[in-house]
Amino acid sequence: MVILIITLATIAVKALGGLIGVRFKDQLHLILGFSAGTVLGVAVFDLLPEALELTRDNYSIETMTILMAAGFSIYMLLDRSCSLHLHDQEGCENARHGGNLGAFALTFHSFLDGFGIGMAFKVSPAVGWIVAVAVLSHSFWDGINTVNIIFKNEGERKLALKWVVAASLAPALGVASTYFFTISAPSLGLILAVFIGLFLYISASDLIPESHHKHPTLYTSLMTIIGMAVIFLAVRLAG
Repeated sequence: MVILIITLATIAVKALGGLIGVRFKDQLHLILGFSAGTVLGVAVFDLLPEALELTRDNYSIETMTILMAAGFSIYMLLDRSCSLHLHDQEGCENARHGGNLGAFALTFHSFLDGFGIGMAFKVSPAVGWIVAVAVLSHSFWDGINTVNIIFKNEGERKLALKWVVAASLAPALGVASTYFFTISAPSLGLILAVFIGLFLYISASDLIPESHHKHPTLYTSLMTIIGMAVIFLAVRLAG
C-alpha cells in the first residue's frame, strides 16, 4: 500500500512538471537554462554517488568513469546519426528524432526511479523511504526536462504531452517490474554510470547551448546554477 501511494505521488509530481513545461513554453530559454542545471545536478549529485556506492566493492572507479564516457559517446553518436540524415528529403524531422531520443532517455531514467523504489523496499522500509524521497525530490524537474527536450528540438505540443504521459507512467512500470525479476546492486550501479554520461551530454550539448541561443546569457546561466543548487539541496535533504 505504501509503495502504491509513493508510486502515485511520483506519477502526479512528474506529470505536473511536464504540464508546467508545456504551459510556459514562451519562457523556454529560462526553463531550458534551469533544466540544464537540474539534469547536471541529477547526474552529479544524485546518480553519481548512488552508482559509486552500489559498485564500490565490485568495480573500480576507472571502470565507472569508462562507462560514463561510453554513455556520453553512445548518446552523442545516436544524436549525430540523426542530425546527419539527408536534409533534402521532404518532411525531414531530424530535430524531432533528437528530441525523441532525449525524452526516451529521461523516460527510461524515470523507469529506473521506480525500479529503485521497488528494490529499496525489498531491502527494508527505511531504505525504501530514503530512495522514494530522493526520487520525488527531482521528479518534478524530470517532467519539465522531458517537455523541454521536445520543444528544444522543434517538437509539437501533442508530442510533448505524449512523452509527459510516458515519463509519468514509467515509475509505476519500474516498481511493478521488481515483482518479476531482480538485479544485483552492482549491476544497477553500472547502468546508472552509463546514464550519467548520457545526462551529461544532454545538458552540455543540448540544453545549455540552446538556452543561450539569441538570449542574454546572464539570466540563463544563473538559472542553470540555480537548477544545480536545487537538486543539490533536494538530495542533501533527502539523504
